Parts: sequence; C-alpha cells; structure tokens
Amino acid sequence: MNKPICKRCLSESIDYEGFMRSLDEYIESYPKEKSCTTSEYSHRLSICGKCENLKNEMCALCGCYVKLRALKINSRCPNVGENKWRENK
Repeated sequence: MNKPICKRCLSESIDYEGFMRSLDEYIESYPKEKSCTTSEYSHRLSICGKCENLKNEMCALCGCYVKLRALKINSRCPNVGENKWRENK
C-alpha cells in the first residue's frame, strides 16, 4: 500500500502509522462525558465507512479524521445536504 500524503500539509514524510497510533491514544483518553455512546460511535463509523467522501480515514468534505469527529457527542456529519448520522435507534 502506498503511503498516503497528509492532506493538510501535503507531506510525504509524515510517520503515518505513528500518527494514527497517537490519534488512537488520544481517542482512548478523550473524556467519556464528551463522547457519544459506544453504539452511537460504531453507528457513525459504519456510515462513514460506506461514504464516498471517506479518503484515507479523512472526510473529504471537511478534512477531519472521522474516528475523532464521530467520537464527539455534539458532532454532526459535515454533509450539509443530508444528515447521515441520524440518531441511532
């Protein structure tokens, strides 16, 4: 697999695996009171996983890492035209 280029800085020299480990550690330590439920998080990630705007674990619409955006309780899908993250019923 080719190493992805960081969309924010256009760098090919970024330690992608190290960065993703750091992101996972940050997500793990994120305050639970600011996080959505585990089932809602899974629901959001499953929707993002099927989205045509997902590129290298980032949303092509807003540039965020979807694993982090999906975690935050008050986050919304950035697709203004449709709310893909409807409440998990």
